[in-house]
Amino acid sequence: MEKIPVVIYTNHPINKLVSAAFAKGFKGKLVHVTNFNDFGLPIAAYGILRGTGAIIKRINDFWYIDHGYFKSSKRSFKSRTLIHNLDGYFRVVHNNFWHIGKGPCKKDRWKKLNIDFEPLRKNGKYIILSEPSQHIIDFFQLGDWTNNTINKIRKFSDRKIVIHNKKSKVDLNILLKQAWAFVSEQSTAGIKAMIQGVPAHFTNNTLKIINSIEEIEDGKIDYNIFYNLAYGQWTLKEMESGEAWDFLKKDLII
Repeated sequence: MEKIPVVIYTNHPINKLVSAAFAKGFKGKLVHVTNFNDFGLPIAAYGILRGTGAIIKRINDFWYIDHGYFKSSKRSFKSRTLIHNLDGYFRVVHNNFWHIGKGPCKKDRWKKLNIDFEPLRKNGKYIILSEPSQHIIDFFQLGDWTNNTINKIRKFSDRKIVIHNKKSKVDLNILLKQAWAFVSEQSTAGIKAMIQGVPAHFTNNTLKIINSIEEIEDGKIDYNIFYNLAYGQWTLKEMESGEAWDFLKKDLII
């Protein structure tokens, strides 16, 4: 029997919109974060703020919704993250926060995005170290992630390390032009890096399957993951219509 999740929502206006769109696709029940108390039920939740993350940590079966891997809604990062529209893609992951891009999906959905891969870089001046936000550090208990990761990189490479975060003045697209590799805990900017020909390496236990720091000097890009990731992200219209859930419930990708 199909397990329909209860969709948890908060008072944040964007959270409400995304949650309602996902629930509509399978006629699911919406429950405010403060009213949810049955932790034996499967749930779906957008983001980890305002109480949703605390609930996810207590649930065995959950669907996690967040910004897409590519062509997500336009955002800017100042004192806080500003979302300018909701026309982009949102990733939906079962019992995890990210996909690793493994699955049997065809290329059709990826091709519709009209994204061209840049050639795999042949050289580079430095390694980009993308720092996680404080919310991510706190939620996943990453501690002194930056220094710990630098120390690990130094075991495998002596290249210059350039630290980048949401407050950095230099745009990531500019940095990527001369980068040898991109390193992060779990940033979806790693997907952007790979599209631009720069191998992305992750410290997160799930994502390090794509590329780990141990591979920093011979990093590869597995382009097959993009075909699967394209089926792991959906627009609000695709959620509302039920198209997203019809595919996701088959649980074909990880």
